[in-house]
Amino acid sequence: MQVNRGDVVMVDFPFGEGRGSKIRPAVVAQCDTDNRRLGTAIVVMITKQTAFVGREPRHILIDVLTEAGRSSGLWLQSVVNCSQIATIKSDRVVRRLGCLSESLMEQVSACLREGLGL
Repeated sequence: MQVNRGDVVMVDFPFGEGRGSKIRPAVVAQCDTDNRRLGTAIVVMITKQTAFVGREPRHILIDVLTEAGRSSGLWLQSVVNCSQIATIKSDRVVRRLGCLSESLMEQVSACLREGLGL
């Protein structure tokens, strides 16, 4: 499936230890040039576990009660967990839910830069 940077997608997200996976939401972080030319996508996990928002600097809230949050296509308050990044084959994308607003993607980009020391 063709994806774009900022798309919120359901993906077969691999577990950290490499054994198994789970269908879950993620946001596409990879640039569109690479999304078009490669058979992979870099994605950041989205979780419904919001308990650490405000205390964990790598968590960005998607507030589905706001216009920006509604555009994500998510139904529940959710968090982009910028410490959980994966490169997946594009065929592991199950479907597109929506996309993050420009302001939320700017937050994700800043969080990834800081977390990766870039």
